[in-house]
Amino acid sequence: MAIQISNLLARIRTPLLQAGGPVFRVAAAVRFKHIILTPGGVQVGSRPATRPVPVRGHINTANFTTTTATHWRSSTGDYFSVPPRKQGSSGTVIGTGAPTGSLHTGAMAAMKVDLNATEGDWKEIKEFLLSQPLEVRRKHYRTDSVRLGDIPAWTHAGVSGCPEVSHYPKNQKLDGKISVYSGNITVLEVDAIVNAANQTLLGGGGVDGAIHRAAGPLLKKECASLHGCQTGQAKVTCGYGLPAKYVIHTVGPIAPGSVGEAEKSALRSCYNNSLRKATENNARSVAFPCISTGIYGYPPEQAVHEALATVREYLEEHHHKLDRVIFCVFLPKDQELYLHNLPLYFPVEPTETPLMNTL
Repeated sequence: MAIQISNLLARIRTPLLQAGGPVFRVAAAVRFKHIILTPGGVQVGSRPATRPVPVRGHINTANFTTTTATHWRSSTGDYFSVPPRKQGSSGTVIGTGAPTGSLHTGAMAAMKVDLNATEGDWKEIKEFLLSQPLEVRRKHYRTDSVRLGDIPAWTHAGVSGCPEVSHYPKNQKLDGKISVYSGNITVLEVDAIVNAANQTLLGGGGVDGAIHRAAGPLLKKECASLHGCQTGQAKVTCGYGLPAKYVIHTVGPIAPGSVGEAEKSALRSCYNNSLRKATENNARSVAFPCISTGIYGYPPEQAVHEALATVREYLEEHHHKLDRVIFCVFLPKDQELYLHNLPLYFPVEPTETPLMNTL
């Protein structure tokens, strides 16, 4: 049902000023089905909703007469605009249909971002968070954060016991792309963190449980929609309350006591598929935990070589797609393993002191 401008104003808060035209804050109690902007006024087709839902629609500006762009702002802070046109007078429609000269509006209706909610549509909150700039997403973190700029690139100079001969030649294109971070992976403000998940993807112990707790209950709701994950494969979700934009879930091999070729291949697949998922989602920084070395029983002194070799080989081909790969370690013995073995895979020019981040 269309209502006139007088009724519309009852649902719009005080107009704000914005360069290029008026800005209005839309009340959260109404979900708009379509909006018609005409030279004579504004008509809105709407219906009440128990919770606001973003409109998936387009702006048809082919027949709208105006000389200034009109900007609207929802109560979530999202902007959408009607650009100026100089022809026709039949009006501009925002909504469904098959418009010409269209521009996607994105999330138009107001939406409450409650990352502690166990009910509600995770898809809407995911879409909102992934569409926002970093400054906006920081307001929704559920944990402390460590920024990428505070994690220095790794160098092996000065580390005692470094091997003299590397498995790979030096490649200057890879300089500055590797870091070792000692601490909690859930606080890293990077594009993606990798979760050492189980096949259900519904949370567990260790790093898996820590990531789910920090992200909030919506992570589990999205994971439930993925219907599990096979060993060696990887699937991607939103990070929700995490400083990381994405979580890449991978399932490592179980290797209690012994490691065969099948386990080695599966572990390499975890790292390779996680990196592939990262670049497919335009993530330029990714942090890995030690996959399979906990209760899954993969010997850490063997797992480190599979991890480093896979990352090195992936970066050889895709170095232009990734700015930083971080090996996040928690135990001192894992830190020592990475510092000792990194020069085999990522030889760098020596400097006076080693760089790595510790808490």
